[in-house]
Amino acid sequence: MILRRRSGWLGLLILTVGLTVSCVDEETFADDPAGNFEALWKIMDEHYCFFGEKGVDWGEVHARYARQVHDQLTERQTFEILTNMLSELRDGHVNLYSTFDVGRYWAWHEDFPANVSDTLLRRYLGTDYRMATGLKYRILDDNIGYIRCPSFASSMGEGNLDEIMQYLLSCNGLIIDIRDNGGGMLTSAEQLAARFTNEDLLVGYMQHKTGKGHNDFSSMEEQHLRPSKGIRWQKRVAVLTNRSVFSAANEFVKYMKCCPKTTIVGDQTGGGAGLPFSSELPNGWSVRFSACPMYDRDRRSTEGGILSDHQVALREADSMRGVDTIIEYARELLSK
Repeated sequence: MILRRRSGWLGLLILTVGLTVSCVDEETFADDPAGNFEALWKIMDEHYCFFGEKGVDWGEVHARYARQVHDQLTERQTFEILTNMLSELRDGHVNLYSTFDVGRYWAWHEDFPANVSDTLLRRYLGTDYRMATGLKYRILDDNIGYIRCPSFASSMGEGNLDEIMQYLLSCNGLIIDIRDNGGGMLTSAEQLAARFTNEDLLVGYMQHKTGKGHNDFSSMEEQHLRPSKGIRWQKRVAVLTNRSVFSAANEFVKYMKCCPKTTIVGDQTGGGAGLPFSSELPNGWSVRFSACPMYDRDRRSTEGGILSDHQVALREADSMRGVDTIIEYARELLSK
């Protein structure tokens, strides 16, 4: 996860973790159900970073699922067992990839209200919105700026961000709506957040694995957000969140909570504070998992999500009238 712009320690970190993950090759596993099961269990045992936080007894998980593994399993049956084992970690960053399916855990957001409506978003954006660098934006009728940011999957051009900031400069306040943003590139999250600070900010900490033990971590390393060299916003900001805000978008909320004149409105975020890495099983399936834990500036883990400053839910009665409760709450805050 990138906070210091183009900083050299991240490259070293990725290289270090990559080399560590490759160490599983020291023990060879057969390309059969048992071999792939043992390889996956061992990869996670040595490199996954949230066993303690999740309260998972990985040895007990091994004993329980090993009883289900035998030579007569089909490829899809093996995949299902391995996916179920990984789901014990309750981590949206843990995925198993095969040629026919992706094993994933979605309960981190599926068990909660959506608190967003595409129909309502289209109403607020209208048909005359502007669009640049993946962001849709316009000025609402009360002179509040509105930016819809559905993803950080693409790089954000600094020139495009300058254009957006310039267009919204006369607004009394700004809403950044990242509801349902599942993440993407941390550099993009950083680029956008950097438009809302005039000074270097300590925004959190990170660690990386230093050994195979579940508690073998480096000391906490500071994460800093540096102000953009482009046009920066100087007025109040409301960031809109729900439980589907995850990974890089979760980090964006972490950054923005450190920025002046910023408030978070909506539901708690979904989390996803582990920097993901990948490894491969004997049969060619790949597994992605959380390898480096991330923390906020108070050294609290954000893996389970970040609380909003104003807990607001989408009300059905408002939706029936074509009104987005969360957007309207933010507009009222910014107009005071």
